Amino acid sequence: MPISLSAPTPVKAPAATHCPYCALQCGMNVAAGVTEEGADGMVTITPREDVPANAGGLCQKGWTAGELLTGGHRLTTPLLHGEPASWDEALGFVAARVRALQAEHGPDGVAVFGGGGLTNEKAYLLGKFARMVLRTSQIDYNGRFCMSSAAAASNRAFGMDRGLPFPITDLAAADAVLLAGGNVAETMPPFVRHLTAMRQNGGSLIVADPRLTATARQADLHLQPTPGTDLALALGLLHLAIAEGYVDEAYVAGRTNGFDAVRTSVAAWWPERVERITGVPVSQMRRAVAILGNARRAAVLTGRGVEQHAKGTDTVTAFINLALALGLPGRPGSGYGCITGQGNGQGGREHGQKADQLPGYRKIDDPAAREHVARVWGIDPDDIPGPGRSAYELLDVLGTDAGPRGLLLFGSNPVISAPRAGHVAERLRSLDLLVVSDFVLSETAALADVVLPSTQWAEEQGTMTNLEGRVLLRRRALTPPSGVRSDLEILQALAVRLREPAPAGDGGATPGSTAPGSTAPGGPDMVRAFPTEPREVFDELRRASAGGVADYAGITYERIAAETGVFWPCPDTGHPGTPRPFLDRFATPDGRARFVPVEHRPPGEDVDEEYPLYLTTGRVLAHYQSGAQTRRIDALNAVVAETFVELHPDLAERLEVSAGETLRVVSRRGRTEGVARVNPAIRADTVFMPFHWAGANLLTNPELDPVSRMPEFKVCAVRLERVG
Repeated sequence: MPISLSAPTPVKAPAATHCPYCALQCGMNVAAGVTEEGADGMVTITPREDVPANAGGLCQKGWTAGELLTGGHRLTTPLLHGEPASWDEALGFVAARVRALQAEHGPDGVAVFGGGGLTNEKAYLLGKFARMVLRTSQIDYNGRFCMSSAAAASNRAFGMDRGLPFPITDLAAADAVLLAGGNVAETMPPFVRHLTAMRQNGGSLIVADPRLTATARQADLHLQPTPGTDLALALGLLHLAIAEGYVDEAYVAGRTNGFDAVRTSVAAWWPERVERITGVPVSQMRRAVAILGNARRAAVLTGRGVEQHAKGTDTVTAFINLALALGLPGRPGSGYGCITGQGNGQGGREHGQKADQLPGYRKIDDPAAREHVARVWGIDPDDIPGPGRSAYELLDVLGTDAGPRGLLLFGSNPVISAPRAGHVAERLRSLDLLVVSDFVLSETAALADVVLPSTQWAEEQGTMTNLEGRVLLRRRALTPPSGVRSDLEILQALAVRLREPAPAGDGGATPGSTAPGSTAPGGPDMVRAFPTEPREVFDELRRASAGGVADYAGITYERIAAETGVFWPCPDTGHPGTPRPFLDRFATPDGRARFVPVEHRPPGEDVDEEYPLYLTTGRVLAHYQSGAQTRRIDALNAVVAETFVELHPDLAERLEVSAGETLRVVSRRGRTEGVARVNPAIRADTVFMPFHWAGANLLTNPELDPVSRMPEFKVCAVRLERVG
């Protein structure tokens, strides 16, 4: 039944929109009551039945999403050095400081950091702003911490990265699903209905996870590897698939390249060796392979648990190799897929927020890509900077002689979400200018010189691309409070100010000169180049993406509304969209998928005498990402109000620890505290902490995957100490 935060009357017509949280992007209707003064009152949320991803379901985060819209946590005026300021004062200060920093340190003296929750329109315009106005190469986004390893592995295997290259509803018709490193029962509960339907139809669910999570408890088979050994497990499963005759030889010969090298490379990964490394019994591995090998339709899915490692790309590659050997990708009802985490983690990286990409998933160092995008933007291709630093590498050098001195940050909270978070906070404090656009005073915004209050999800229109590659339309349901601006309006205002001649005495460029990185008089009109109407931005995005891997050219707001979402690639308005892109060929030059040999290696930091336990991190049902939104909702805090340390009863007994006791967790990078939760669902050599609060990421290891530049969030060595 609908949850109403009050009973206002009358009620405005509900807007059909989507949840502000995960990449499932559940459909919901949002209606606001009307106060006596005619303003928006309290909000009522009901699920939509017409969106296949959730088909009438919502999780508790979705049901309570309206509370933040009307609560007392909103920012409604700019803050300058912690004090209320006018928009002119705040924007003028930002423009002057950007001018000064770029005059002294060059275009790369100012960086941009985005977020995987921004709409496609915001992500696109943010990338354009960085390259066209600031002319900086230093732009990346927090989606680098989400699915970059799976993206890199998919690109090298299939020539395309799309989270699920098939509709999520295909899972219900599968005979088997292997889910490695994902806990969808807590991270995106409506996803589970598709797995439940699969099992009700006679299919089997296999879950690989070091913890007996809520998802693993629903599985027919739970594989419980030692943290950091998922790659060895995948190699062992492929070894068994080959040895026991489950390879689809006709598919391998007809649709792939490189299998002989992979067959040779996994020959040494006999099951007994894999059991010694992973702790997963040989009998369970044999059963998993038999379930997958005997299935007519099967899917192999990966989540953050196997991806957020310094070898995450190779680990995902090993699972893709298994899927290819079984003949799954590109077959109806089967395939490999990645469970995208952030709301627009898919679209956010397709249109220019990543350090090495331009809109349409184009590579920034590709001359043809630069020419195409420059033509859309009306600038010279040589004016587009080259690739910059990845997310953690960028955060790591902020405020140093080698790094940017200023940062404009939209839609992210790295003080909580980045690895080695204490160090990242120090780097942010060392900046000469930190500007944060947000609708709440997050831990990162609290450090900022300037905070710009932005609109929330239900107060604006825009598109999101969910984990299936389905482009969806968020509709505006509420009027934003007075004093708040959209990110599109903020970018336009800054673009205009930074293009104008610098006034004398502003501490920036010489009087009468143009801002660093701007176009001389007669160049592009910044008001027209940075529209504030989302539909206008999307229409430009369509042109910029045309011909790219992620081609949105044929997708319009009208089509999305009429069809409840359109799958990319969609090259023209007569094209139906592409729910299953690999049915006929893969996106490689020869149309064949590529096997890639990979080898297991230990985690970047293994346990030892001083730090004898593995720490792994993740989410809990009631909270989302850094918790900047969910920790402000009373109903969710009533479920889990503080961080905790989950440990096995055997470990608790050995340390003489009781449930509810405060524990100190110490790694080589920092220390934090949490309440002990004693739970037999976790391995005895492992402890778990959620990352929604300040604490867990003070401990995590920033060692990076050499391909994806993903930090090793999911395993590091720690010790426990009793407090008091």
